[in-house]
Amino acid sequence: MAPFNLIAEPGSHAILVTQEFNTPRHLVFKAYTDPALIPQWWGPKNTTLTVDRMDVRPGGLWRYVERDSDGSEYAFRGVYHEITSPERLVYTFEFEGMPGHVLLETVTLTEQDGKTVVTDLLVFQSVEARDGMLQSGMQTGAKDSWDRLVELLKTL
Repeated sequence: MAPFNLIAEPGSHAILVTQEFNTPRHLVFKAYTDPALIPQWWGPKNTTLTVDRMDVRPGGLWRYVERDSDGSEYAFRGVYHEITSPERLVYTFEFEGMPGHVLLETVTLTEQDGKTVVTDLLVFQSVEARDGMLQSGMQTGAKDSWDRLVELLKTL
């Protein structure tokens, strides 16, 4: 399995995250699109997650609420733009604590020999918005999420 890799080139509006999973693509896609599975892997390991809304179709809305050990809540939301099962998801992502900072996320799943490479491209409105996301601890949260996803996929 190829390790978690995050690339944020200086001056770019984008972050590219990749990882290989020892799981067929349809199961990885299911983990991304099943509201019962999302809370088992999405977000840092020291938080809990509630799926408030998840209408996986073009134009459908999603909203997740994350709670930390102190009881603080952080909500995230977006709109699905493209769903191509089992290979691609395109949706917006917005942290409700910073309204107006919307990014476009494209998740591509490529299968080879029973393994799946996930390529997650996040495109921000500005370099400053991208850098702010990186400074917020996004890399640690993303790594935790994908580590948790590895564990979940072993059970599917």
